[in-house]
Amino acid sequence: MDYYKEGYGNYMNFHVLTLFPEMVTQGLNTSITGRAIDKGLISLNAINIRDYSKDKHNRVDDYPYGGGAGMVIQAEPVYDAYVDLSAKLYSKKDINNSNKKPRVIYVTPQGPIFNQNMAKEFSLEEDLIFLCGHYEGIDERVLEMIVTDYVSIGDYVLTGGELPAMVMIDAISRLIPGVLNNDSSSEFESLHDNLLEYPQYTRPEVFRGESVPSVLLSGHHANIEAWRRQEAIKRTLERRPDLLPEANLSKKEQELLYKLQEEEDVTIQPN
Repeated sequence: MDYYKEGYGNYMNFHVLTLFPEMVTQGLNTSITGRAIDKGLISLNAINIRDYSKDKHNRVDDYPYGGGAGMVIQAEPVYDAYVDLSAKLYSKKDINNSNKKPRVIYVTPQGPIFNQNMAKEFSLEEDLIFLCGHYEGIDERVLEMIVTDYVSIGDYVLTGGELPAMVMIDAISRLIPGVLNNDSSSEFESLHDNLLEYPQYTRPEVFRGESVPSVLLSGHHANIEAWRRQEAIKRTLERRPDLLPEANLSKKEQELLYKLQEEEDVTIQPN
């Protein structure tokens, strides 16, 4: 089936500039993202930066000017890979868009922390390029030339940008229509309305003396939804109170939150 023609809406082409393309393709060609690739809802193009090296040994790194530990990825192979990819992406587009700059995400702890709102914004693009650094980073000159977004997945250091790129691609892919079997689940799960997800239960009804909450067995959908919403607010207050200033709460839910704050003696700091 051609999902795009059948009216599923957006599709997404992910392009990853990396020193380790197999790491990216092997990680994303499984589970939900793998099925989405098979269905043609998303595509994954992992480009080896080493293929653009002019060194006979395909080296792309060199010592940093000014000294210091480690190596730095050179500007030229990154730039050449970017230019080659951009020419392929935009050669088929309308001539009026021939000078359009593709969105290039450089994964780095120096950028703002990736979140669900970013995922939603990125999911509206047709093409996204992820640039994965390694060693001590990439020559600053090429970053200034091609990067449009600097994004981090957390305040810690990894050995390369491949894992953060895969995390973001997974999160963005879930928002592409048709990727999930149940399209509504991309919205009604963790971080919907800036709240954590409510507790989930399945069979058996009793496990080691612990029972499933009775409301979930009632069949009363309105009561179930009210309970889930209440539990989501409680869980967010307990585990991620920093999310609550931006939470989308009704007046009744705001009153519940105030009551819970008083009971737990928790103060929510405004953003």
